[in-house]
Amino acid sequence: MSPVEPPLAAPLAPREPDPGPRAVRRLAAVVTGRRSAVLVIALWFVAAIVVTPLAARLTRAENNDASAFLPRRAESTRVLDQQRKLPGGAYIPVVVVLERATGVTAADRTAAAAIRADLGRVTPGPTAAITAPDGRELLVSGGLAQIADADVFTGIVSDLRRTARAQAPPGATVAVTGPAGLITDTFDTISGIETTLLFVAAAVVAVTLLIVYRSPVLWLVPLGTVAVADQAATGLTYLLARHAGLTVNAQSAGILRVLVFGAGTDYALLLISRYREELTRHRDDRAAMRAALTRAGPALFASAATVVMSLLCLLLAELSSDRGLGPVGAVGIVCAFTAMVTLLPAGLVVFGRRLFWPFVPRYGVASRDRTGAWVWIGDRIAGRPRTVWLTTALLLGGLVVGLISLNPNLRQDQIYRHPVESVTGAHLVERSFPAGATAPTYIVARAATADRVRAVAAATPGVATALPTGQAAGLAEVTVVLAGQPDGSAAYATIRRLRARVRAVPGADPLVGGTTAVNLDIHKAAVRDRTVVIPVVLAVIALVLGLLLRSVVAPLLLIATVVLSFLASLGASAVVFAHLLGFAGTDPALPLFGFIFLVALGIDYNIFLMSRVQEEAARTGPRAGVRSGLAVTGGVITSAGAVLAATFSALLLLPLVLLAEVGFLVAFGVLLDTFIVRSVLVPALALDVGRAMWWPGALSRKRAA
Repeated sequence: MSPVEPPLAAPLAPREPDPGPRAVRRLAAVVTGRRSAVLVIALWFVAAIVVTPLAARLTRAENNDASAFLPRRAESTRVLDQQRKLPGGAYIPVVVVLERATGVTAADRTAAAAIRADLGRVTPGPTAAITAPDGRELLVSGGLAQIADADVFTGIVSDLRRTARAQAPPGATVAVTGPAGLITDTFDTISGIETTLLFVAAAVVAVTLLIVYRSPVLWLVPLGTVAVADQAATGLTYLLARHAGLTVNAQSAGILRVLVFGAGTDYALLLISRYREELTRHRDDRAAMRAALTRAGPALFASAATVVMSLLCLLLAELSSDRGLGPVGAVGIVCAFTAMVTLLPAGLVVFGRRLFWPFVPRYGVASRDRTGAWVWIGDRIAGRPRTVWLTTALLLGGLVVGLISLNPNLRQDQIYRHPVESVTGAHLVERSFPAGATAPTYIVARAATADRVRAVAAATPGVATALPTGQAAGLAEVTVVLAGQPDGSAAYATIRRLRARVRAVPGADPLVGGTTAVNLDIHKAAVRDRTVVIPVVLAVIALVLGLLLRSVVAPLLLIATVVLSFLASLGASAVVFAHLLGFAGTDPALPLFGFIFLVALGIDYNIFLMSRVQEEAARTGPRAGVRSGLAVTGGVITSAGAVLAATFSALLLLPLVLLAEVGFLVAFGVLLDTFIVRSVLVPALALDVGRAMWWPGALSRKRAA
C-alpha cells in the first residue's frame, strides 16, 4: 500500500445521514416502522394466499408447439394459414411405424390396418399405409387437428401409442413418431419441470444461505421472501398468458423460477450485508435498516431496472419464444426486487439483530470486511494493476478461442437427454424410408399450377417424393418428402432450393411450409433476434451505468469487460458441451439467452461494486475508493455469484438439452464474472485508469483525502 493512501479501517460511528432519493427514504420509513412493518408482512401474506392457486395453473397456459413461436410474416406461418382452407385443415402429422427385421407378415399387415382405422377415428384428414421397399417396415400416416389444450392433444397421441402396442403382433416393433409424437414427448418431458426446479432451487438457496450466514435461523427469512416472490411472479405470468396473449413455454416458465430465486437471493444477500454493516454503527436495529435501505436501495433499484430493461429488449425479437421470455423474466425480477425491499427488511426488523445468532453484529465492533482477505487481494492488485488486468484479459481471450467448437445446429431429435419414442420411431423409419418421411414438407400454390409445382418440386435435389394431396378454394397442396434429416443442414438447404425453384413457376404464388420449413424459419429468426437485441441491450446498460455513475469512461470500460466475460463463457461452454457433456450441438437461441442472463445479471455486480467504490471514493479519493469498495463488497458479491450460479446449475438436472446448456453457460459465466472479472479485472482497470475512470464527473477531479 502506498504510504500516502489512507488506511481502510471503517469508522464505527454513524456516518453523516445520506439523504438519498425521497422515495427510498419514505420506503425505508414504512418497512421499518413498528406497526407498518407488521402490516407489510400481512399484506404479502394475503397476496401469497391469492396468487398461489394461480401459480399452480401456469402449466395449463403454456404453448410448447414450435409453430406457435414463429413470426406472423414467416413463410411457414403463412402456409399454416392457407392450409386451413384445404381439406383436413392445418393438421399436425403423425406417423406410426411397425418393423419386423425378418420382413413384415400378414399379421403385421392386419395390425397396421387396425392402427390405420384407429388413426382414422381421430384425424380430420386422409390416412395412408405404405410398405417399405425392403419389406421390413409398414408406415401408417395421418394428421391430428391442432388443439390448444396440450393435455387433450397429448392424450390422443398417448392413446394411439397404447392401442398400437396392443395391436402389434409378437416380434414386431412399433412406435408413434412424427411432429405429433415429438410434441407429446416434449410435453411429457417437461411435465413437472417447474415443480422440480422450485424444490431444487429452494434447496440450493437454503444450503448456500446456511453456509454464508452460519446461522440456523437467518436464512429462513430471505428464503421465505424469495418463495413468496416466486409465487407472485408465477401467478402474474399465468394471468398474462391467459388474458393478455403472452406466449409462455416450458423453457421460459422454468427459467422464471430460477431467475426469481437467483436474482432475489442476490438482492437479499446485498441488502443483508449492508444491514449487518450498519448494525455496527447503530444501536437501534430499525435505524440500521433505514440506513442500509437508503444507501443500498438506489444500487438495488438500478440493478433491477437494468435487468428488467434488458429483458424487455426481447420484445424487439421476432420469435414469440424470445419475445415472451422478456416480459416473463421482467415480471420475475420486479416481483423479486419488490419483495426484497419491502417484505425482507420488514421481516428482518421485526426479529432484530438476534436473527444473526450466533454471530450477532455488535455496535462499535468493526466489520471484518475491512480487515480480511479482500483487503489483501486489493493490495496485491494495487501493486501492479496494469499487469493484472492485461494478464486477466489475455486469459479470458484464451477462453474465447473455444468458440470454434460451437455448433449451433441442434436437431429436434437431439434435444432430449434420454430416449423418447418419437426419436426411436424416426430412426426406425430412416432404415427403410427417406429420413423426411416422418416430417413432410408442404407446398401450397394456386390450383391451376399444381402439376407444374409438383414436377418442379420432385426434380429438386434433396427431394425424395412430391405428391398432390388436396385442392380447395382455388388452392392446391403438394406434400413433399425430403431425403435428408428433417431439420439437418442438408434439409435446410433443400428447403431454400425448393422455395427458390417453385417461386419461378409463373402464377403459382407458392408457399413452402411444414416441420423443416418451420425449424428453418425459427433458426433464421433466432439469428436475426440476437443481431438486433444484443446491441440494444448493450446501449441500455451503458445508459443506466452512465446515469448511475455519472461518468462516460466507466460505463464503456465496464461494458467491454462484460462482453469479454460473455464471449469467454460461451467459448468455454462450447468446449464443455462438445467434449465433456457430449451434446450434439447448441440451440440457436442459446447465445441470446446466455447473453441476456449473463450480461443483465452480471452487470448487477458491476453496479454493486462501482456504486460502493463511488461512495467510498467521495470520502477518500478514487484510488483508495477502489480498494475500500472491493474490500467491503468482495465477500458479498462472491457469495451472491455463488448463489446465482448454484441456482442456474439446477437446470443441468433437466432432460432438455437447451435448458441444460443455459444452466451451465450462466452458472459458469456467473462464477467467471464474479471471481475473475468483477474481483480482479475491473478493480485493476479502475486502479490503472485512476481518476479518468470517472470523467467527466466530479470524482475525476478529486484526489486522495
